[in-house]
Amino acid sequence: MGIAAIIEGRTRDLGGFTVARVLPAAARRNVGPFVFLDHLGPTEHAPGVGLDVRPHPHIGLATVTYLFDGEIHHRDSLGMSQTIRPGEVNWMTAGRGIVHSERTPPEARARGQRLHGLQLWCALPKEHEEVEPSFQHYGTGDVATVELQGGVARIVVGHAFGVTSKVETLVPTWLVHLELEVGATIEVAADYDERAAYVVDGAVEVEGQALGERKLGLFAIDQRAELCAMTKTRLVLLGGATLDGPRHLEWNFVSSSKERLEQAKADWRDRRFPAVPGDDVEFIPLPE
Repeated sequence: MGIAAIIEGRTRDLGGFTVARVLPAAARRNVGPFVFLDHLGPTEHAPGVGLDVRPHPHIGLATVTYLFDGEIHHRDSLGMSQTIRPGEVNWMTAGRGIVHSERTPPEARARGQRLHGLQLWCALPKEHEEVEPSFQHYGTGDVATVELQGGVARIVVGHAFGVTSKVETLVPTWLVHLELEVGATIEVAADYDERAAYVVDGAVEVEGQALGERKLGLFAIDQRAELCAMTKTRLVLLGGATLDGPRHLEWNFVSSSKERLEQAKADWRDRRFPAVPGDDVEFIPLPE
């Protein structure tokens, strides 16, 4: 059996933009370390309009931003200021606590843009949940590209098709961006404990089972699978090592301890998190 279960993204309005919320889901809370997956857009922003995600906090996780179209400017409480563009990777390790904002850069806002991408959260291993926060940016030249028969693979995180990503993680993690032509067939190896395929657009067939747009297919454990593109398709493969225990998610916080979540909520409510240099006027209040 190639696919053990299928999860469909649910539309969520986040205030000015919509996402397909894929993880967590009732049927599956996580795939390997990935405890959260949002498919952003595609959204067309007219000139003068843009994304404005005000400063907000995270603990116990690493955020991954990967774009297909458009630009987002990241600022955080470490003083980092970085615009991410298609094919690049922003990897932010929250650890014991970080605050960041995500906005459309001024030039892109002035001209208008199409915004389309993925945002994911990886739960950190218990021993690293309280590490010092950090931020890494990887340009397109840092993300290895592998030519396939009838397609191309970009190894964002982890190892695939004989290539290992430069992105450093605290737990074995796997994220691969595939662009496939009609009829292209690839073999999905069983190199990681937990694996899934998310179809961004198009459709594939896995061992005779169809997997359509905005659907996440969970691969059977320890089994290789053959994936064939039914149309021109863009998808990602994701997963990694099994988590070292359950994780609790509340708002923007992830932890193995419910008490730690309550502490983080109190810290944000009482403004004990650090500010974001250059973006320290607005903030997202704790939901009540």
